[in-house]
Amino acid sequence: MTSVKEQKFEQLETKRDMYWMIINGERVESSNGDTYITYNPATGEAIAKIAKATKEDAERAVQAARNAFDLGKWRLSPVNKRSRTLNKIASIMRSRFNELVELEILDTGKSLGAAQGQVMQAIEDFEFYAGAIVSHRGANNSMPGQFQNITEKEPVGVCAQIIPWNYPLMMAAWKIAPAIAVGCSVVVKPATLTPLTAIVLGEICLEAGVPAGVVNIVPGAGSEIGNYLVEHPQVDKVAFTGSTPIGKNIMARASETLKRVTLELGGKSPNIVFADADLDAAVDGSLFGIFYNTGQSCEARSRLYVQEDVYDAFMEKFVEKTKKLQLGNPFAKETHVGAIINREQLEVIDGYVQSAIQEGATIVTGGKEAKVEGYENGFWYEPTIIANVHDDMKVVKEEIFGPVVVVLPFKDEKEVVKRANTSDYGLGSAIWTTDYARATRVSKQIQAGIVMVNCPFSAFPGTPFGGYKQSGFGRELCIETLDLYCETKSVISYFGNRPLNPFGL
Repeated sequence: MTSVKEQKFEQLETKRDMYWMIINGERVESSNGDTYITYNPATGEAIAKIAKATKEDAERAVQAARNAFDLGKWRLSPVNKRSRTLNKIASIMRSRFNELVELEILDTGKSLGAAQGQVMQAIEDFEFYAGAIVSHRGANNSMPGQFQNITEKEPVGVCAQIIPWNYPLMMAAWKIAPAIAVGCSVVVKPATLTPLTAIVLGEICLEAGVPAGVVNIVPGAGSEIGNYLVEHPQVDKVAFTGSTPIGKNIMARASETLKRVTLELGGKSPNIVFADADLDAAVDGSLFGIFYNTGQSCEARSRLYVQEDVYDAFMEKFVEKTKKLQLGNPFAKETHVGAIINREQLEVIDGYVQSAIQEGATIVTGGKEAKVEGYENGFWYEPTIIANVHDDMKVVKEEIFGPVVVVLPFKDEKEVVKRANTSDYGLGSAIWTTDYARATRVSKQIQAGIVMVNCPFSAFPGTPFGGYKQSGFGRELCIETLDLYCETKSVISYFGNRPLNPFGL
């Protein structure tokens, strides 16, 4: 994601035994005292106990958010005060950078480099919205004669925000920062598997001066707590990042109360390498595009199209570098690929690979569970390249969400654009070419919310992130996101010398 300057990292062992919910400005246990345990995917070891929210707890959180919003202590506070508070959140996060990195690694099993980049971007998100909110305003529109029309941006209200397990802190920041910047109150449901950094972020918000009830964190089962929030009549908006099937379910449930909805869903992103590309750059970018974050990314470039003229040369370099990727200690700088989130997901990944073999594909490298010395009880999968595939295969059409890429040759530009767009998804895409006219031409034709040209990075604060088709709708990480958390009110005024008498009576 964002580039990070080289920083010294020292593991702090700052995790604690118990993480509580945050409701109305307080750390609280669940209403029935229930807890659950989270596990380190790299080792299989228990990390901590988490207070497990019940529907009663979710109700308390919604009411706290509703009261905070209606009373207006935060909503009606001056923009510059909200801006300063967001900057203070970022400042506290910077001071606790290593702690947040450590918790993110323990919670997800991802590599040090990935965790550092994602924590840094989470910090930069709050800094970005601290600045963006200052210039976010309505408009004065042209009207005839003695009329005036102004528009005002007002916060939408209480927002339920449902966070995925693959980017726990970064996705929490993507959602919390713009929502509270405009004056909304939020109820955040972190992923059950990875709640630690979202809970700590909620605590940091309180420390920075966000009033009680504005940011509430309720970890618990999505099928219970997530659905409860989505259906709640006092929740005004839902923002969700996760799988397309769950996104469809959320959209259907939210329709009962006509909630505003933002969905960032699955992907099967094409990565196109033309014959005139800088081959070394394309290899390195393609390597990052699929194996970063262990392939557990919605915009992972998992469909790799390589022009026939350079297919063999590209594959030789790509396979060689894939085999050099290091799996192992997530806290080691030399580790490139981290663990799979849990056993269930590992089996899903392997199931896709086995289906490819059954359909006649060739496993060029990888293709099985990895055994990592010292981490035998963790969940690991070898970086995998699959060739001899066709567009109708399951591994080409469906999101695998793991370190698996399919490679397909193509003849010409027209053909590859058509094949790239033959997908239910439309989140990310990448183009590698030294022909600027081609880059511009193909970018305009690709049906995706993000097009990366000679670049492996998909998200920086200020750049819109979101998808076409079944990859969802709405854009996050940008100024336009502020509007997704606002209502636009139109005020029409008359300043004529004589009263209006439309009926002439």
